Amino acid sequence: MPAVREILYVVNDADFFLSHRLPLARTMADAGWQVHVATPESPAVETIVQQGMRHHPIRMSRRGLNPLGEIAAFRSLLALYLRLSPDLVHHVTIKPVFYGGIAARLARLPAVVNALTGLGYLYSHQSLKARLLRFVVGRGLRLALGHRNSRVIVQNPDDGEQLERAGIVARNRQVLIKGSGVDMQAFAPRPEPDGKPLLILASRMLWSKGVGEFVEAARLLNQRGTQARFVLAGASDSGNPAAIPQSQLESWHREGVVEWWGRCTDMPGVFAQANLVCLPSCYGEGVPKVLIEAAACGRAIVTTDIPGCREIVRDGENGLLVPPGESEALAEALLRLIADREVRLAMGRRGRAIAESEFSLEAVVASTMQLYRELCTG
Repeated sequence: MPAVREILYVVNDADFFLSHRLPLARTMADAGWQVHVATPESPAVETIVQQGMRHHPIRMSRRGLNPLGEIAAFRSLLALYLRLSPDLVHHVTIKPVFYGGIAARLARLPAVVNALTGLGYLYSHQSLKARLLRFVVGRGLRLALGHRNSRVIVQNPDDGEQLERAGIVARNRQVLIKGSGVDMQAFAPRPEPDGKPLLILASRMLWSKGVGEFVEAARLLNQRGTQARFVLAGASDSGNPAAIPQSQLESWHREGVVEWWGRCTDMPGVFAQANLVCLPSCYGEGVPKVLIEAAACGRAIVTTDIPGCREIVRDGENGLLVPPGESEALAEALLRLIADREVRLAMGRRGRAIAESEFSLEAVVASTMQLYRELCTG
């Protein structure tokens, strides 16, 4: 009887694995693979184990750059790879890719997938700190992505071009897979609610997601007498240096400029209450899953003209694109769609069609499975 093949997913956040990679992992389990998942310890780990997957705790912060902590993270991955020796390892997000890619080469693992879900702060800021980190990380990524039997998944063409231009990874070793996929049945269109238009920004409550610009745009529109409700749907993320303090979110809520709903788990239900969805992100995204979900639910979108966001939103078709960091332009775009219900509805229908044709969960899983087959049989 042939040995069971093993795949290891390495993610620095168990919640992110559940929300973005669980359907893919289930498909691998259904195909007869033993699925292993390595994440830091958290309450979400219990759900991973309940799925019949084997969990391996690793020491890896999402954002920290403490040298001792980073060395410990690398050593924990290398030890795991040497002990487990999986047939295929799939790293998700830049830190697991960076450390895991190097560890996989040292451990001589046979096949590696490195998934970059957006280049984020490093490649969207020009501060001295960002440029210095870009220099260091770029050289490390060349080493991490150099495994002879590996591919790099990018979620948008801009990221692929940036990686090639920086000499980090050639285009012929990249695979474009747009996002993590969305279940089109779970996120189905529902009629717009009646009454005062409700605008939702659904994300982690981070400055880099454009929450501050959304609040300022809401304040401008309120001052002009615009009849609309503005909602922040998402939790504060204390482990992130860009986190908005809970006290600030509560202050905005008390002021009445926005409503803060906190953490929301029923996202189809959230979008059903919305007339319009907004994500004015200020840094490089992969393809924001929340925008795919909103489009699948038939909602028009206002977002920023940056890599990732413009993959799902085509300006004037299924939403509007605005420059990042510009509250006034954001307010004008929101007002345009608040005022024109028929345009909103037409954009929502177009968004659903785009989501179905390009961003379905089935398409993303099929593309990733094909990549796995190529690496494991090539």
